Amino acid sequence: MWSEGIITCPLTGVKYEYWVKHYEERSPFGIKGGRISKLTLRKVGESSDVVNYDRGWDIKPTDEVKAVYTIILSKYN
Repeated sequence: MWSEGIITCPLTGVKYEYWVKHYEERSPFGIKGGRISKLTLRKVGESSDVVNYDRGWDIKPTDEVKAVYTIILSKYN
């Protein structure tokens, strides 16, 4: 299942768009063996990704986006 939305970082107030593909069951292809198999995260209004996971890391989360990444993991993983 695909989900998308906007999350405001609780530390900085910056808004991020996200797209996440998640399943009901955990998978070895998921983030940390979880349910998320794809995740894209970018600042609202920008075109470059700040996080990208597609059954493996293309762009890992930096300290700047860890709070937003943690919110997504708690909701979908």
